[in-house]
Amino acid sequence: MQSCFYDLNAERTSGTRLHSANPHILKTLGEKDMEQEVLLKIENVVKTYPGVQALKGISTTIRKGEVRALVGENGAGKSTLIKCIMGVEIPTEGKVEINVDGKWECPKNAIDAKNLGMHANYQNVNIAGNLSIAENYFLGRLPMKGRIVDWNTMYSESQKIIDKFQLNVNPRDTIVSLPVAMQAMITISKISVNDNIRLVIFDEPTALLENEKVETLFRYIKELKESGVSVIYVSHRLEEIMEICDSVTIMKDGTYVETKDVKDVDKDYLISKMVGRSMVDIYNIEHQKPGEELLRVENLTGEKFRNVSFSLRKGEILGFFGLVGAGRSEVMRAIFGVDRIESGKVFVKGEEVHLKSPKDAMLKGIGFLTEDRRKDGLALQQSVKLNTNMYSYDMISKYGIIDLAKETGRAEEYKEKVLIKTPTVEQTVNNLSGGNQQKVVIAKLLCRDPDILIFDEPTVGVDVGAKDEIFKIIENLIKQGKGVIIVSSYLPEAMGLSDRMIVMSEGRVSGSLENEELKQMEEEDVLKLASTIYYEDEQEVV
Repeated sequence: MQSCFYDLNAERTSGTRLHSANPHILKTLGEKDMEQEVLLKIENVVKTYPGVQALKGISTTIRKGEVRALVGENGAGKSTLIKCIMGVEIPTEGKVEINVDGKWECPKNAIDAKNLGMHANYQNVNIAGNLSIAENYFLGRLPMKGRIVDWNTMYSESQKIIDKFQLNVNPRDTIVSLPVAMQAMITISKISVNDNIRLVIFDEPTALLENEKVETLFRYIKELKESGVSVIYVSHRLEEIMEICDSVTIMKDGTYVETKDVKDVDKDYLISKMVGRSMVDIYNIEHQKPGEELLRVENLTGEKFRNVSFSLRKGEILGFFGLVGAGRSEVMRAIFGVDRIESGKVFVKGEEVHLKSPKDAMLKGIGFLTEDRRKDGLALQQSVKLNTNMYSYDMISKYGIIDLAKETGRAEEYKEKVLIKTPTVEQTVNNLSGGNQQKVVIAKLLCRDPDILIFDEPTVGVDVGAKDEIFKIIENLIKQGKGVIIVSSYLPEAMGLSDRMIVMSEGRVSGSLENEELKQMEEEDVLKLASTIYYEDEQEVV
């Protein structure tokens, strides 16, 4: 199977495209020179799990200083390939080799990969939550003065990294005290602590980042590229791939499709190769005429938000948008009874309710898909069946005894309704792709048949095919007269799906956009509202 790759230096002068089997280029550079330019070789990698062949003979090469995108639907095998590259998984067949100063090395495990200069920023934030930022940066390599930790050096060196990435945090801050998006930035910036960086893999790095932090990440990737470091970039946001990557490898169903120069493709081409069909507009769902009021919030105030008011009606999609720290998720957590409400009122179908716990909220017909599905939404080591029924065992139990036939039947029913791709409902959720894990969480909510559904970042880490399926689920919900709230940090999604939209900044509502007004708004106008700065009771729009 052929792989194509590119000489970035030659491209700047002549735009020449290099192929691994191009005889003319081999004559020009010589086979020895060609070998030295390649950093990573993936040769016929096969990975088989019991009953599943995740990778079916993947072969490609990546050159020094190349930024290679890796795209494909959830379940295409991207995550498995990354694990094989990083030594987390050992290929059933084939091998992965990295060029270390002219010598080819095969990582035997994750520690070996790191020692060879291979680093990965995984989709799920992997960081020691109860330690400080500085301790996370230097975990395993604490600076010492004799037998005592040199805290001053550690804090000062950490501050340099924080300043480089413009994070505006204190190196003494604990990770758990930070928003999820800032935790993600800490894991990204942590890579720069290492001296021997040859390859960096970014898996959905911008899923929770605001625009400013995305620009910071892109600057870092360009810096890595200029220093000869190779980058593998995995993202479902295809516009990012067009901006930051040199080449793109497409995978489908565990197989290699092709590798193309980014300048030779567009988003529609990539989508058609990934999902086998074109997709004109995934946000083009059928909207409904809103009915009677389902939810009303008046002057809600909590620890991280103040005087928030809005309403939601039957058959309506209400969008919430704001930059990191705006308080969107905190408002939803308060409505669902997770966080404490300091003042204000919540009405469900015209009746004032006092929601002290998620159980109270669920009994009132509210369902909540959390921002972090792996941490808050799923029992990862349990089956699809158990996770699907988790919120609603009381509905299929009598005298504390579960009706096992109903448990299996409901799991099978919702597996079909939300299109969960799994061979059996007995499958462990941790073995599913990100998009299918998200569908399991949605199935769990729908089992209680709530009238009000809150989706916080419903498509984070989800490929374009699964996004379309999730949007169709939302379309069916509003057809049934349900009310849906969508919280999204991805502005095209928030604007594309919403009938109305609430914009938040610094814990307050900075804009409430009605249907016609929203249709006429440009993204830049919404971002201005989201950048409102408040000075006590006054405000200034930046």
